[in-house]
Amino acid sequence: MKRIFSAFLVFFAATLSSPAQKIAHLNYDSLVSGMPETKIATDAAQTFLKGMEQELLAMQGELDAKYKEYLEKEQGMNELVKKSKQEDLQQLQNRIQEFQRQAETEYKRKQAELTLPIMEKAKKAIEMVAKEGAFKYILDTSPQTGMVLYSESSDDIMSLVKKKLETMPPANIPGSKAAGTDGVKSGGPGKTPPAPPKKPGK
Repeated sequence: MKRIFSAFLVFFAATLSSPAQKIAHLNYDSLVSGMPETKIATDAAQTFLKGMEQELLAMQGELDAKYKEYLEKEQGMNELVKKSKQEDLQQLQNRIQEFQRQAETEYKRKQAELTLPIMEKAKKAIEMVAKEGAFKYILDTSPQTGMVLYSESSDDIMSLVKKKLETMPPANIPGSKAAGTDGVKSGGPGKTPPAPPKKPGK
């Protein structure tokens, strides 16, 4: 949920030379991470990931069982049967690797789907505060953003945007129940779930 509207939170150095233009700033990453919908989206992504991990474990278990059986019967196999069994094992290993690749892609797609409504809500709140305060530009001061190259004193509108979020309905997270409480809660978000673990091939 980093750069969905970087064009909106952008720094124009030329505006600093114009005293008629009001400039404000806020930490966008902190704003979004503190929204209650972010926890809901994180939990939904975690559930989605666990489902894929269970399927991966089932496929890996099938491969382990077949490989064990192959080792037990290998001595009694003729070359044709041995070759056929080896090809079956390789095909299953290939399917597992392909599933891992697809799972990673689907997980990223799911994360984007879940977080889009949250970012849209945050953007709307920022736009509302900007219009109410007659701010020409809003700068993103998130540590990893690198948007602000130089800035004189400006207004931090974080508290104003948080108050605005409290007046707005919860973001509609796909496949999840709406948050029980609107606005921004104190504390950080839930931990982002890791990508599906890769199992070593046999």
